[in-house]
Amino acid sequence: MKQFKYFLLGIFGFMLCAANTIENKYILATGYTVTISGTSNFHDWDEKVGTVTGDAVINWNGDKSFDLAAINIKMDVHSIKSNEGSAMNNNTYKALKADANPEIIFVLNTPISVTPNSSINTFSAKGKLTIAGVTKPVQMQVKLSMQGKDKLIFEGSQTIKMTDYGVNPPTALFGTLKTGDDIVISFKTSFVTNN
Repeated sequence: MKQFKYFLLGIFGFMLCAANTIENKYILATGYTVTISGTSNFHDWDEKVGTVTGDAVINWNGDKSFDLAAINIKMDVHSIKSNEGSAMNNNTYKALKADANPEIIFVLNTPISVTPNSSINTFSAKGKLTIAGVTKPVQMQVKLSMQGKDKLIFEGSQTIKMTDYGVNPPTALFGTLKTGDDIVISFKTSFVTNN
């Protein structure tokens, strides 16, 4: 009888915790900005990613804190456009092995607990970044701003070396324009509820 009583208490405790946590699914909204920036022997350059998709799972707690349980972002390599024109675009696709690996992918692999204490909060996100078929761990500082529970805006940037992902820095103008190994991926994305 005592064991049954403890069993019932355990069930009640589980239900109470579940009642105080609400899981919401989010999708990446339009209006995002993702830019890849780098240097060359001529001048700095920028490329914009035209097509980005993503989803997230956020568990809201009763005290208005939340756990970012999952986030997945995919960037279409063939949608990347350079301010250097089509020659640079094609060299970028070739360097990123776009036909075999058409997406750059970020996946959060460590859930994040966030307790908002102002309109803008900063946290560290650990995940895996896949470029040209090569996956590496990354850790980046992300700035979060919120519009209630319906819209969360994530901003940040990450510096990486292309050669770490087996990517030869692209060239243009018959090899006279040579890009540097370091690039910066900058993003501003909004996630909205999808429940």
